[in-house]
Amino acid sequence: MFILPLDISWTVYRTHQCLNTSTPLDSTSLSNSTTAAPAPQCPISWPDKVFPNLWRVVYWTSQCLTWLIMPMMQSYSKAGDFTVKGKLKSALVDNAIYYGSYLFICGILLIYLAFTSGVTLDGSKIKAIASSASNTWGLFLLILLLGYALVEVPRNLWNNSKKNYTLTYCYFKIAKLSTDKFEAEETIDDILESLNCVTAAVGSGHPLYRHVETIVQKLPVQLRDKLGSRAPPERTPPPSLKSLINLHKKTIKALHVLQRTETQYSLMLERTYHLEDVAANCRSPDHHFQHTFQMSRPKVQRILYPPLVEWYWECFLKQYFLKTMAVVTGILSIMVVWSEVTFFNKEPVLSIFANIVSAAGKNFNYIAIVTISTLIICYIFYCAYSTVLKIRVLNLYYLAPHHQTNEYSLIFSGMMVCRLTPAMCLNFLGLIHLDSHIITQRIMETYYTQIMGHMDVLRIIAEGFNIYFPMLVILLCLATYFSLGSRLLSLCGFQQFVGDDDLTTDLVDEGRELVKREKRRRQRVEESMSRRRDYSERLSAYRPRDTDGERTDIHSYQRAELPYNRQDDIDRRFGESTLPTVRTEERRRDKLTIPPKGLFDDV
Repeated sequence: MFILPLDISWTVYRTHQCLNTSTPLDSTSLSNSTTAAPAPQCPISWPDKVFPNLWRVVYWTSQCLTWLIMPMMQSYSKAGDFTVKGKLKSALVDNAIYYGSYLFICGILLIYLAFTSGVTLDGSKIKAIASSASNTWGLFLLILLLGYALVEVPRNLWNNSKKNYTLTYCYFKIAKLSTDKFEAEETIDDILESLNCVTAAVGSGHPLYRHVETIVQKLPVQLRDKLGSRAPPERTPPPSLKSLINLHKKTIKALHVLQRTETQYSLMLERTYHLEDVAANCRSPDHHFQHTFQMSRPKVQRILYPPLVEWYWECFLKQYFLKTMAVVTGILSIMVVWSEVTFFNKEPVLSIFANIVSAAGKNFNYIAIVTISTLIICYIFYCAYSTVLKIRVLNLYYLAPHHQTNEYSLIFSGMMVCRLTPAMCLNFLGLIHLDSHIITQRIMETYYTQIMGHMDVLRIIAEGFNIYFPMLVILLCLATYFSLGSRLLSLCGFQQFVGDDDLTTDLVDEGRELVKREKRRRQRVEESMSRRRDYSERLSAYRPRDTDGERTDIHSYQRAELPYNRQDDIDRRFGESTLPTVRTEERRRDKLTIPPKGLFDDV
């Protein structure tokens, strides 16, 4: 994102130096030139040596990551084997099946290419075909992602500026997360039932006993207690090692899904409480933001972000800022779509970005070339990567915020980034007419395009797919604008937030009732804590004194002074199982409240 604009500006500079002209060439003069400059007129400096080596290292390391290393890591992370050797074996088997089919198809294409086009397939040609195939696959993903994000990014910013819409969407998400949480709890109950049968069949002397203990130790303390309270079944046959591996794999996945849904549910509740507070403070004549549930904040935040500043930001300035950003991103999206549709046209130049770079080159303004290129690439990267973060394939691949994403999903997102980045850079170079394999009017090309490779061997790819497939982005943008994908998913049973749908309205009403119930429950808990705190303060006079005359601090009631935090409850539920047994028992004993001495002296 930051190095490619430097390569672009250096390419424009080299073009001027090699042609030995006093003024830079625009697209018209470059198209009329038919001969390249002599080699002696092109001075070699340090960027000419740095850029090629840099792009080789960056490109081929990312390709090795996305096609070789990360798939192995991904299969290793989801393997349910109990040893490192077993996990590596499972990962190798999974990738052998996956890449064996790939190699078979590629072999057929190479044989067809050798016999039909008459091209000699040496090592360099095969390497160019491999890199070009990877870039073509990345271009296919890029256009699909941009077709969604170029519309959704400005629309989300505009919708987030509307308080009622955002609050309604939170109610909808609360209802869906409540359903997901209930399904995760049912899955855990099924796994506990299977574990109960396994523990009853495998005794302490069984060869598979240590594997069963490994699975049981993955459970949080509360689930282990729940498992121990179940009645053992009668005459259960002992499991096999393969069935234990599958059970181990299901247990890891189910525990992660349960923890993730619990955390997302609590975080969405906090966001909903905040939005309800914003709606209430907007109607308040007092310009000081009031929270329903007071939370402790750092001293710096209390100084720099007092209630007065918070009120003006949340109730007045934030909506206009989001609307301004929505307009700016909307204009950028229109420019990207127009340039994607028209970048193949050589004369006249219709691509907006190509004209901007050409105008900056006429004035020798290399800083403007770097700045404008960086901003445009940043926006394209943001649109593509933000869509990657929103992709959800059932519960197999799901990127969740606040550290709730599993290893499999994180590695999958890294693979997507490695595959998308080279294609995005090549696509941007095509938009500004610096890809000589698409627009042949430029005499010199960037070092990036020299290293990346192109599918010139297959004519249908070089002259058809790479040029005309990006035009599909306008159809995808129209489909996203009319929410055709969301409506189709709703018809298939995957309920989406569609405003004019009856089921959406029912889920919003259900979410509103859930928020009211959770708010009443939290208020009762905080009122109970407040009463206990007041009661302990009234009884402070009856606390015993030490030898120095100071009152002895009783730690039993200090626990009630802490504000209620649902996230701490989740951390305690899912974090204690990883601690040693001794520390777990100490925490259990610490939870027992010891009454202070002299409690009933006034009776």
